[in-house]
Amino acid sequence: QVQLVESGGGYVQTGGSLRLSCAASQTERTMDIMGWYRQTPGKERELVATISSSGSANYADFVRDRFTISRDNDKNAIDLQMTNLKPDDSGIYYCHSDLLVSYHGGRYYPEGLKLDYWGQGTQVTVSS
Repeated sequence: QVQLVESGGGYVQTGGSLRLSCAASQTERTMDIMGWYRQTPGKERELVATISSSGSANYADFVRDRFTISRDNDKNAIDLQMTNLKPDDSGIYYCHSDLLVSYHGGRYYPEGLKLDYWGQGTQVTVSS
């Protein structure tokens, strides 16, 4: 079973920076899309940034030009460098990854089966 292990997060003042890291373990496969989602108070979980195994990155509009996602396929890991943080960025940040497999649970899926994995979440708090 793939596990996503997160690190980073914490407390910072407005305008500060933090770095989140996430690594996939218990697998020899290179994960497909990896990324970060967040849940802020009063809102549903939302996409922050994703990156494909080929390095193509996608960002939510509210973090564009402030956050940078990067990836190391050899380590099956991603980083999210967050700069110019705002109080609205406070919340729990979750690492996510998916993996397309042909076999799962003893069954063969000719069209492939996408498996989704989530980390436990890490708290980011930005004070005003």
